[in-house]
Amino acid sequence: MDIIVMRPGATSKDLRNIVKKLEHKGFKATISKGTERTVIGVIGDTSKVTEEESSSFETMQGVEKIHRIIKPYKLASKDFKPEQTKIKIGKNIIGGKKLHIIAGPCAVENMSTFLKIAQEVKHAGATFIRGGAYKPRTSPYSFQGLGEKGLEFLAEASKITGLPVVTEIMDPRDIDVILKYADVIQIGARNMQNFRLLQEVGSYSKPIVLKRGLSATLKELLMAAEYIMAQGRNNKVILCERGIRTFETETRNTLDINAVPVLKKLTHLPVIVDPSHGTGKWNLVAPMAKAAIAAGADGLMIEVHTNPQEALSDGEQSLKPKKFKILMRELKAVAKAVGREM
Repeated sequence: MDIIVMRPGATSKDLRNIVKKLEHKGFKATISKGTERTVIGVIGDTSKVTEEESSSFETMQGVEKIHRIIKPYKLASKDFKPEQTKIKIGKNIIGGKKLHIIAGPCAVENMSTFLKIAQEVKHAGATFIRGGAYKPRTSPYSFQGLGEKGLEFLAEASKITGLPVVTEIMDPRDIDVILKYADVIQIGARNMQNFRLLQEVGSYSKPIVLKRGLSATLKELLMAAEYIMAQGRNNKVILCERGIRTFETETRNTLDINAVPVLKKLTHLPVIVDPSHGTGKWNLVAPMAKAAIAAGADGLMIEVHTNPQEALSDGEQSLKPKKFKILMRELKAVAKAVGREM
């Protein structure tokens, strides 16, 4: 009894009665309203529900059928919601026909540099700006970000360019300040299974970009999304393939393009790709970006910097604005070939 499918024409009262009964038995209910039917996702350990208890729900007014999901991720599964999820962020809709490009430096370094990059990527056609104010680094001695000052720079650049902001959260204690400035919160690869952090961001309605962990399977990625969605307040999750760790040493990571069509088959959530982290080399970003769009990705996250040689973080994988502009033109042809728009 993982999903309760309502009949067409079921009333709000029918829905309330079922939710009330579920909550009385210790479950949470998540409601998905499709074009024809409403589906109730039952959150909790449903393995202990007896056939008799299941039948008592099936005979309730407005219920068409009860469906069990074998997959451990319920809310992220296409069994729960067959239709593609479309997430509206400002004027942008991620998951629709139009592709969206999130671009900017790895880290916000200062206002003048970041604003120049933001203006350049907007001019080239990017629909979001990104930049890290809190940076998770392998070395504790590397640049860790500007904190709230960096968030202020992000917000100011957003105000000037009109582009929504994507930035990363590392610590649940930073949620209030990040909510103040960000339009989209990013969960980085190293925090994909930081379950306390996932639960915290799931308690708010702010859209989330969830990056695949360095050695995570797709099932583990979807289970991480489930942690966010199971809080009952946030189903605005965008999955991001950003490369996984393999035995290959010629690239920083191995960008798993397979992940895009596989995730499209398993989940209704939008899927984007980060070819910058996926390869770690600026000259590989363009070909892998094109491959990602051809494979069915809903968008890209690309690192751009006006002076990569002097960047405080990940300069070796950042495109200069001129290269980014050329890539954006080339991506339009790929998008058109697969029935998408830029």
